[in-house]
Amino acid sequence: MEFLEFIFPVSGVKTYIFIPPLVALVVSFFTSMGGVSGAFLLLPFQMDFLKYTSPSVSATNFVFNIVAIPSGVYRYIKEGRMAWPLTWIVIVGTLPGVLIGYYLRVLYLPDPRAFKLFVGCVLLYIGSRLFYETTGMAAKGKTQMKALEDKFKQRTEELRKQQNARLASGLPKEAVVKTLSFSLTRVEYEFWGEKFSYSTPAMFLLAFIVGIIGGTYGIGGGAIIAPFCVAVFRLPVYTVAGAALMGTFLTSIAGVVLYSVMPATQGLSTSPDWLLGFMFGAGGFAGMYLGARFQKFMPQKFIKLMLGAIILFLAAKYILQFFR
Repeated sequence: MEFLEFIFPVSGVKTYIFIPPLVALVVSFFTSMGGVSGAFLLLPFQMDFLKYTSPSVSATNFVFNIVAIPSGVYRYIKEGRMAWPLTWIVIVGTLPGVLIGYYLRVLYLPDPRAFKLFVGCVLLYIGSRLFYETTGMAAKGKTQMKALEDKFKQRTEELRKQQNARLASGLPKEAVVKTLSFSLTRVEYEFWGEKFSYSTPAMFLLAFIVGIIGGTYGIGGGAIIAPFCVAVFRLPVYTVAGAALMGTFLTSIAGVVLYSVMPATQGLSTSPDWLLGFMFGAGGFAGMYLGARFQKFMPQKFIKLMLGAIILFLAAKYILQFFR
């Protein structure tokens, strides 16, 4: 197997050539179902298993997003599940935040130990929100969300009986996002017979804060935006996923530019490892396409529980390492 070993010259990472795309494919397949690129899980993988801890690892994560995300976005657009007003609000809000995040990473979090604590706190929030969403307390008052889940289960059972198949799509072709109104104060849309709305300024403020966190971490922000939209704004994950991925894609482009051209503290490497990022991205490209395609076969609760368990495990690990 030695002939498959490869050293990436920029980062100095030594691993088997097939490991980055394989890991990215598996991670992205599951995370993209929840509107998350998977970059937030690939960063811990790079730090723990590949021993890549310099600030440039954040930039490399952005490269992964740029290569991997278009396939998932394409599927959501093709199937009519791209909430465009949400997408534009996320993009406009996160872009200025990414610039602030870059300076926080380079000036205040260059040390891997402190950076892992920051990563752990971000992951703790994401995982906790996802788990909370599966409890009875979170379900109270969410009549539209319950209606969607009931429709999903009913349709899945009907199709399984008709087709005599183990897997059946819970979303019909007519389950598409229809924008009803879009203004500076509020956005309202319809999905599968249910109406959803949210405050435009509140979503913009969320996107700005997420941009700061994402720019520091090396993620576009979908991992934070998607759970928050589901938990606080009470939007269905089926409509949030595409918008979160599209926003992550465009903010990742901005992130790579910043980490590549902006001045850094002397002795710090901030430019991305393009080859390593591309290898991760190639696997993520396939994983996100499949994840976006299979999302309609999976109930929301399963997606949330699965992601929440993985995220909380990593959060606990990173927070505890800081105090040892």
